[in-house]
Amino acid sequence: MREKSIELLNKSIAEEMSALNQYMFFHFHCDDQDYSLLSALFKKVAIEEMIHVENLADRILFLKGEIVMEASQKVKQITDVKGMLQFAIDSEEEAIIDYNNWAIECSKNADSVTKSLFESLVVDEERHYGIFDSEMDKLKKFGDQYLALQSIEGSKALGQV
Repeated sequence: MREKSIELLNKSIAEEMSALNQYMFFHFHCDDQDYSLLSALFKKVAIEEMIHVENLADRILFLKGEIVMEASQKVKQITDVKGMLQFAIDSEEEAIIDYNNWAIECSKNADSVTKSLFESLVVDEERHYGIFDSEMDKLKKFGDQYLALQSIEGSKALGQV
């Protein structure tokens, strides 16, 4: 039981580390392009992913396992907002599927605590998916005007408009 749970928990850490690195990259580039609302959104989700890593690591330590702190993939150099949002949507969708499957596997191995942890992650990842999907809908509906409004709002916040 423990070995399989630890393996799945470490896989999750690798995925969460990749997500938080990618979302911080998006945060930096949105901030640089004066899209302050999207920048803040990516930063907020990255911080939530970091909290996921902490919770996963705590569970591994409880199970007397070794934590592997390596991202599963390198940061993708995506700097256009539509590409960022699509990547985030796809990533969250994959995470939802993985965490649901891993919760089922933990249940089969009589590890209800790790199962519950994965189920709680599904809730968060579905919320992230909804946020990114909503932003993509706005971008499709309003196009560049939506991004221009974000830039104007950022300037207002800085007292430049």
